[in-house]
Amino acid sequence: MINQHFPSNFLGKDSKPGFLKNARLGVLGGSGLYSIESLENVKEVDIDTPYGKPSDSLRIGNLGEMEVVFLARHGRHHTFTPTEIPYRANIWALRSLNVRWILSPSAVGSLQEQVRPLDLVVPDQFIDRTHQRPLTFFGEGAVAHVTMADPFCPTLSRLVAEEGEQLMPEGRQLHREGTYLAMEGPAFSTRAESRLYRSWGCNVIGMTNHTEARLAREAEIAYSSLSMVTDYDCWHEGFGNVTVDMVIENLSINAKLAKDIINAIARRVSSLRPQSEAHKALKNSLMTPKEKVSTTTRRKINLFTEHYWGKFNK
Repeated sequence: MINQHFPSNFLGKDSKPGFLKNARLGVLGGSGLYSIESLENVKEVDIDTPYGKPSDSLRIGNLGEMEVVFLARHGRHHTFTPTEIPYRANIWALRSLNVRWILSPSAVGSLQEQVRPLDLVVPDQFIDRTHQRPLTFFGEGAVAHVTMADPFCPTLSRLVAEEGEQLMPEGRQLHREGTYLAMEGPAFSTRAESRLYRSWGCNVIGMTNHTEARLAREAEIAYSSLSMVTDYDCWHEGFGNVTVDMVIENLSINAKLAKDIINAIARRVSSLRPQSEAHKALKNSLMTPKEKVSTTTRRKINLFTEHYWGKFNK
């Protein structure tokens, strides 16, 4: 059994600091999860960001007492490839709406025998094999180096694992740790690639979560992945090669479970307002003196740096 031992003091000394009192929970819906029917009092907002338009309008509503912002990462009609997703615009837009926790349900392939189709994985690490994506909000005269040793938030991931385990149907398993191999896509792996990633000890393979996790850390948002296993990639001789039909079929089976977990997480986050190390990721990461940063760049990153550099009104 795969088991992640999250720290016992994961809520910190003060689990309800003032800056989180009115913060929202974000949900980035992946393949097969384009809406949350239980979201109440929904309003849709369109946001322009310094990094372009997000994948879709953002839907703000309530799950119980928690305000939730839902965004379909591929667009509600699945019109963006994994490479084309406007990741920076998506994360900037969520942070602009005071999202400080993100739950990211997404489809993955399994790279290990014990991680079976229809299982769930809450990964704690990733390996990046993408090569066509902007991975930072910084640059253009401003440098920041955030810590990514633990790229998925242990605080939020523990809550996801606890709630997921309570809701898992008999015969299926939630795995509390694992390494997520991020590939560029949109094509699935070759057999040689799949075997290589297995030899590295990776547990699941996907195309989106690592990019979001990097940007969420710079935006000081706690990020956790709910990886829904749909197939054995193409390495397993006892199963057919992964196909879109296979992915969609198993995603539809997992869709209700994923939505039940989202509802449960909304209740827990609403109650605990848990702190995360991610919420202060820029504290010791900003390298460039603010007076050396151009007006144009300051304006783009002000949403993230204002707490450290002060208000910027130019």
